[in-house]
Amino acid sequence: MKVTVDVDCTPAEARSFLGLPDVTPIHDRYIKTVLDSFDGIGSVEQMETLFKSFSPLGDAGVRMFQQMMNIGLAGVGNSTGDKKKG
Repeated sequence: MKVTVDVDCTPAEARSFLGLPDVTPIHDRYIKTVLDSFDGIGSVEQMETLFKSFSPLGDAGVRMFQQMMNIGLAGVGNSTGDKKKG
């Protein structure tokens, strides 16, 4: 037996229903801080340093994101659409 339930609600309604906090004010402040920091950026190195400081896990988060992107790009580059017989 398979039962499917579709719920049509906004993200705010879903958060409220699930008892999750509304983090919109925190998110808005974070975005404002990031955008305000871009005003003084003059080089790529400064931008990289800025992103590292704002990422949730610092350097580790940036490296993890780079590894995920490399894995994804390697998968796209190696796919030829041909299936091996075996």
